Amino acid sequence: MTTLTRLGALAALSLAAGAAHAADEMTLQLKWVTQAQFAGYYVAADKGFYEEEDLDVTIKPGGPDIAPVQVLLGGGADVMVDWLPSALAARENGAPIVNIAQPFKSSGLMLTCLKEHGIETPADFPGHTLGTWFFGNELPLYSWMSKLGYATDGSEGGVTIQKINFNVDPLLQKQVECATTMTYNEYWQVIDAGLTPDDLVVFKYEDEGISTLEDGLYTTEENLADPEMVDKLVRFVRASMKGWKYAEENPDEAAEIVLENDATGAQTEVHQKRMMGEIAKLTAGSNGALDPADFERTVDVLLSSGADPVITANPGDAAWTHAITDEALK
Repeated sequence: MTTLTRLGALAALSLAAGAAHAADEMTLQLKWVTQAQFAGYYVAADKGFYEEEDLDVTIKPGGPDIAPVQVLLGGGADVMVDWLPSALAARENGAPIVNIAQPFKSSGLMLTCLKEHGIETPADFPGHTLGTWFFGNELPLYSWMSKLGYATDGSEGGVTIQKINFNVDPLLQKQVECATTMTYNEYWQVIDAGLTPDDLVVFKYEDEGISTLEDGLYTTEENLADPEMVDKLVRFVRASMKGWKYAEENPDEAAEIVLENDATGAQTEVHQKRMMGEIAKLTAGSNGALDPADFERTVDVLLSSGADPVITANPGDAAWTHAITDEALK
């Protein structure tokens, strides 16, 4: 065998070995656009945590016209980020999705009202228009209004719930008296528009006893029945939680990593660093494993919301599993 032939054979063997050990591909569908709300995943990719787990992860940003559950069920992603209320509503409607990890421990959802409208307590809501996003984000607000006994169709003694885009323009333009905001995002858009905290009345869902679990990781029952996929999910969750804890400890660096991954260029450094500081408060206290007590609290809120509950039955532990986090956190 000539030297060139031997080199060629060695090169072929090297390529074959590389192909044999190619990283496993996975796709994550986010609930919204690239921002610090999802910093843990971008950090895990940037710092090589996925690579350490032999994973090649594609992170798909969401948007106003993207329903993560549809992407997941359609095979466009292996895992998605979603809020538990919308995930449970989708599951009750036939979507076989399961929570496999819960990076967010606390809720950042609020209802922000302009003080000039005279709304000081929930008792002042009747007769007013409350703006909220849809695509599942409206479910906690409907649950709250139902629990308060307020009709949401604008009838006497009730409120009007108006669908709004994912910004605070309707509140600023006084098309609505209150609008849903997140502690880490839209609230600061109101402040950046020139209003001060004294101009606002804020109702945190946590304080109102109606907080529900937000950004969790979900996959399909079919994926959980596949041992090879389960192995990948374990490695994915382990690397993702490493990313989240790194982001908590290094919020400014995490925000910069998010900015580097924002293909739209729409995000600003000031906003993302501020957002990451608020997000760190929501992920603090979670190791990634869903707390059954938090799950039951969310279910109780959704079920005890009057005549028109978000879900009609407790799905039990079929809607979540510790199988992935038990292995990932060893």
